[in-house]
Amino acid sequence: MSFFSSDSPLDVVKHLVLIGVVGLLLVLGFFYVYLPMSTHHGETITVPKVTGMNVADLEKYLDDRKLAYFVDDSSYSANVRPFTVLVQDPLPGEKVKEGRKIYLQVSMKNPPVIKMPTLTGISSKTAMLILKSYDLVAGQIQLVPDLASGQVLKQLVNGKEIKPGAPVTKGTTVDLVVGDGQGNQTFAVPNLINMPVDEALTLLDGQGLQKGEVFEQPAEEGQVAGTVVRQRPVPGPDATIRTGQIVDIWVAK
Repeated sequence: MSFFSSDSPLDVVKHLVLIGVVGLLLVLGFFYVYLPMSTHHGETITVPKVTGMNVADLEKYLDDRKLAYFVDDSSYSANVRPFTVLVQDPLPGEKVKEGRKIYLQVSMKNPPVIKMPTLTGISSKTAMLILKSYDLVAGQIQLVPDLASGQVLKQLVNGKEIKPGAPVTKGTTVDLVVGDGQGNQTFAVPNLINMPVDEALTLLDGQGLQKGEVFEQPAEEGQVAGTVVRQRPVPGPDATIRTGQIVDIWVAK
């Protein structure tokens, strides 16, 4: 009696077992032999570092490593050469399959044009922060006589005033004209000696002068407590002062 005869129920069971074994071998062979051979399953490539490289050098460099690239973003930096790779994804050292694309952010050749921000009327420190956020460069700060201490009065590009909203390229240097807290009007130093301290301070404010230090000292003979007995700068026929300057006073206790 041959193995393949089916004269008995036992022969039928043998045939079913044989068919099951052959089917299992075919399935295992497909997943563990054929697929790995056809798709290189399990083979990976370590992603190289391409940041800092020029895009023109990438095609051969990555082709030799069986990888590809795609530029999906760009940005401008005044300190970076055009077409330099700034960011890559996946990162260097990651494992990928053969033929994987590396997505790149590349530096632009020409800076983008933006609208000039408004810097006038704010402090020079705030203006410099705004310039940085717009990728503009803070240039020279020119102090001019003005009571608006530390406040930006004008914004200049190449020596000419530029209005807010005017087109300007990123990376442009912007100079600032800033008030020094002192006006340009000159007049005689006011005489505060023997004046009550509150009247003296009111006079300083009315003439556009700033209160400096207020010192106290024991009243001497003939001095009235609460009055100014000394001041700096000292008044005199030829003594002058400029709007916005500081005046220190000494008051009798």
